[in-house]
Amino acid sequence: MFGLAYRMLGSAAEAEDVVQDAYLRWSGADREHIGSLGAWLAKVVTNLCLNRLTAARATRERYVGFWLPEPAQTGALGPMETAEQRDAVSMAFMLLLERLTPAERAVFVLREAFSYGYREIADVLDLSEANCRQLYGRARRRVGKRPRFDAPGEQRRRIVERFLTAATSGDLAGLERLLADDVVAWADGGGKARAALRPITGREKVVRYLAGIAGRYGQAVEFAHADVNGQDAVLVRHGGEIISIFVIEVSAETVVGLRIVLNPEKLSHLQGVTGS
Repeated sequence: MFGLAYRMLGSAAEAEDVVQDAYLRWSGADREHIGSLGAWLAKVVTNLCLNRLTAARATRERYVGFWLPEPAQTGALGPMETAEQRDAVSMAFMLLLERLTPAERAVFVLREAFSYGYREIADVLDLSEANCRQLYGRARRRVGKRPRFDAPGEQRRRIVERFLTAATSGDLAGLERLLADDVVAWADGGGKARAALRPITGREKVVRYLAGIAGRYGQAVEFAHADVNGQDAVLVRHGGEIISIFVIEVSAETVVGLRIVLNPEKLSHLQGVTGS
């Protein structure tokens, strides 16, 4: 239920609210008339998300700076046994889902992430099978080619460990060596935290930006590894609180992308995460 709601909304906090609302409806439902619990819950969760998506779009149009999905712990999103499953919840892919209409997103998520047949999707959305096929086809074209990060898991983890070591020791030269020439950093402060309003491109500019973030807190920051959105990430703490998360995108032997979440409202649900 959480995995479905998160893929629909891109917000862990809202996904948790949807799950709670679904449980409340389940507790008050006439269960004798519910044939399949799984299908009933999928329909309730999907429709609760559809109701929220219209308001969410309006909010994101007014969002200050670059919008990123709320980071979610990978383990909460369902089976992640393959690279394809992990890529499908990456921040880059979640941003692609923002291109879709609410109905397209619902069909796409149910089909791609949960392997629903068109008849099952039609029952969930109260649409015809033919309409669901059309929506899915449009969604596939709008999403386009999925982002893939071609470094294997062990290699990604090794590069992230080197990133952690360089960040912890303040080794800017070491950090710079890990970044691709055309690395891009996106920062989400949402007007709640100081953040670049546009993507930052290029190794030197990204290093300067990271140094500026670290410089706000001096030596009193701690770094830890985490696994969010199917990707390796770095948790940054100050005074025991998570103040940012760096989701790291790796290709070959270099870091090619950094998704930096600084908005405290998007970090509150992760405050209990310890990292490693």
